[in-house]
Amino acid sequence: MAVYEYKALNAKGKTIQGVIDATTHFEARSKLRLDGIFAYDLDIAELEEVSPQKRLLSIGFGARISKNEVCILTRQLATLLKAGLPLDQSLTVLIEQVESESLKKIVIQIREKVKEGNALSDALGEHHKVFPELYCHMVKAGEASGALDLVLERLASFLEQSIQQQRRIRAALAYPILMSIIGVAVIVFLMIFVIPTITTIFSEMSQNLPWPTHALISTSRFLRRFWFPISTLILSIYIILRKYINTESGKNIKDKLLLQIPMFGGLQKKIAISRFAQTMGTLIGGGLPILDALKISRHIVGNEIMAKAIDRVASSVQEGEEIASPLKREGIFPPIVVHMVSVGEKSGQLEEMLQKIEDAYNAEVQASIAALTSLLEPLIILVMGVLVGFIVISILWPIFEINQLIG
Repeated sequence: MAVYEYKALNAKGKTIQGVIDATTHFEARSKLRLDGIFAYDLDIAELEEVSPQKRLLSIGFGARISKNEVCILTRQLATLLKAGLPLDQSLTVLIEQVESESLKKIVIQIREKVKEGNALSDALGEHHKVFPELYCHMVKAGEASGALDLVLERLASFLEQSIQQQRRIRAALAYPILMSIIGVAVIVFLMIFVIPTITTIFSEMSQNLPWPTHALISTSRFLRRFWFPISTLILSIYIILRKYINTESGKNIKDKLLLQIPMFGGLQKKIAISRFAQTMGTLIGGGLPILDALKISRHIVGNEIMAKAIDRVASSVQEGEEIASPLKREGIFPPIVVHMVSVGEKSGQLEEMLQKIEDAYNAEVQASIAALTSLLEPLIILVMGVLVGFIVISILWPIFEINQLIG
């Protein structure tokens, strides 16, 4: 079966568009006619996943499938399965519910794969950029245990918590970042466009100017003359660094430095531990073996140093050790995490202990972000105040000297 995009006229003569699955063009047109729809443009839909370049260009135009859309889809599918609908019928209902055309095409293809006898996890795995490895493994575990609806509910809750955490972090950091951007833009505007006009009078005077005024005029001239090479150099350095960071050695250096930065490093570690505990708890609760849960969790922490530590823990577990001992040996996981994992293993309540770790570190992340932003905001204001104050003093100083000479 293929998926076709169509533009057509309905019974009222109104132009509509959408997608439909069919084996041939003829079958697609026949299906549409049965619904009173007459297609004048019918083509096979592009079901390829969006490349990074296209995804970058598509931001803001609805082509990108967001994590929130996947979360809603998961919650709806869990509800339909819990109500007793077969999987293929549930997917059919979802196709009518989904608003995003990109996601609708993918769901249609998944439904056709399921109708052909494929497992849902295998069909989802063909769209790994929309449904990541963690998602597919959870669904596979749900299929094996016969509790797919419960696993999908757990997955939806996991995605919702992840989205909420990201939103809280972005909201907390948005104001300091915006302040920094506006502050830098104002300073650059003053130096390039305003200062030259004001200081022209001072440059034409035969009087010796104070050193702050000299420094201000020299800096302004330098920026006006070399703004293009400076901008090009900064952009080039940014592109080179981005490419290097995408390499294995670049990721290691970047993530190691991030963990060592005062305040930021602690926050990074807390976020990584929170993600690790959340993912492990979700996977173990979904029925996955501990070793598989560890191998998947390493991709979620967002830090290569932490991920390699989890890899070594997984290797130790594969050799027959419990999780707590290799976690302790790594030295990167706090003692309280190691202790709670150990208690969870011995009591058979590892999932509950991981949930408690996640809750505790989520609270610590929020507290750390609040402390960081409360420090950043006055610091940014102080830096901007010093720079603006220097500009004001550099302009007013020679004016006061002129007034004294005239007086």
